[in-house]
Amino acid sequence: MSTRADRGRDGPPARLALALRVGEVLLLVAVTLAPLLVTGPVVALRRGGPAARRHVWSRLTTLLTRLGPAFVKAGQVLGTRRDVLPTAVCDELSALQDSVPPLSARQAREAFAEVYGDQFDALFTEVDYTAVAAGSIAGVHRARLTSGREVALKLRRPGVERVMGLDLALMRRGARLVAVLPPLRGVPVAEVVDAMCDAVLGQLDFEREAASLARLRGELAVVPRVWVPQVVPHACRPRCIAMEFIPDLDVDAASRCPPAVRRKFAESGLTAIYEMLFVNGFVHCDLHPGNLYFTESAQVVVLDAGFSVQLGDRLRLLFADFFLNMAIGDGDKCAAIVVESSAEVRPDADLPGFLDRMADLVRRSHGLPAREFSLMAFAAEMFDLQRRHGIHAAPELIFPLLSLLVIEGTIRDLDPEVDFQELARPVLLKGRFTSR
Repeated sequence: MSTRADRGRDGPPARLALALRVGEVLLLVAVTLAPLLVTGPVVALRRGGPAARRHVWSRLTTLLTRLGPAFVKAGQVLGTRRDVLPTAVCDELSALQDSVPPLSARQAREAFAEVYGDQFDALFTEVDYTAVAAGSIAGVHRARLTSGREVALKLRRPGVERVMGLDLALMRRGARLVAVLPPLRGVPVAEVVDAMCDAVLGQLDFEREAASLARLRGELAVVPRVWVPQVVPHACRPRCIAMEFIPDLDVDAASRCPPAVRRKFAESGLTAIYEMLFVNGFVHCDLHPGNLYFTESAQVVVLDAGFSVQLGDRLRLLFADFFLNMAIGDGDKCAAIVVESSAEVRPDADLPGFLDRMADLVRRSHGLPAREFSLMAFAAEMFDLQRRHGIHAAPELIFPLLSLLVIEGTIRDLDPEVDFQELARPVLLKGRFTSR
């Protein structure tokens, strides 16, 4: 992460920079949302209230995209909080995608020179300054070490930490202001936004991410066919991660493989997630296509560990117990675990009503054949029950559920008949009854 001195060099004093950013944000809010005063009532009259609300939430995601990377990342994380936000809002937020052009070759050359200084020529014989992949925080470049080894260099965008830091500070202050409004009393707005900001900031810490990749590589070595690139420590810097280069990654590779290989992909990918969730408690929360690849040699490649979370032992075991009891259809026990693991039970919560309905949800889901069981639908109904009955989930438990929800569509595409509950059983027993 940047030092205090670095932040001071980046621009005007923080207070003035924040004030300027507030003005820019307010202008974008006005330009993007003002048309709703006209279009909202029109949509309501023509298509009804639910369509009008969806129209509002759609404009909100447009606003977040226009506001920039920090707001996009924050929206992606907030979209997981279905225990607090309405389902329609979360559906719109979950559709947010980064759409940021890569650095130009000149900008990349200057950034590498700043990161490595006079050590650059001693480390690399060649670097491709045209990124092979790019996101809002970093771009990935192909390079060759002086040893001859080919590596991938994940380079953080210059200045992104300052811009995102300003925006996240603005979000924290805004959350504290709106938390006192009557409609939001009793909703943990500040706590949710703080957890969201911490998750986004964690993706800027490349030293942490390098350590997370190395840890994932070691812990997932027990899962057949899973490949996490090896970090090259001596070529890493605080703003750049050097790792093994994996050639010919293609998001469409799995579609060209026969069904038997695709089933192996599904089994390995899901087992890797379960190993993280139930055994190690160290969870990769962002395994969307682009961070999860399948090769024609039947390997599952896991990349980009910036959005990773460590669960405490208590929550890891509670999560494992929930899945274990879900696998045997014990709805009462599952409902009790949700309450036990919650961050807050509001004073006006309908606890008996929640316990009854949550137990019924588990029993109904347990009876479904694999092809009809949807984690997304299950989680959406569970979160809706929590929100309506005043049970706020612990923020840490949102992340393991997020990891499953992100990967579910990919796994279903690979093997429509996959049984999520049955595949979890052996890993659950390993995680629940053996020490870490």
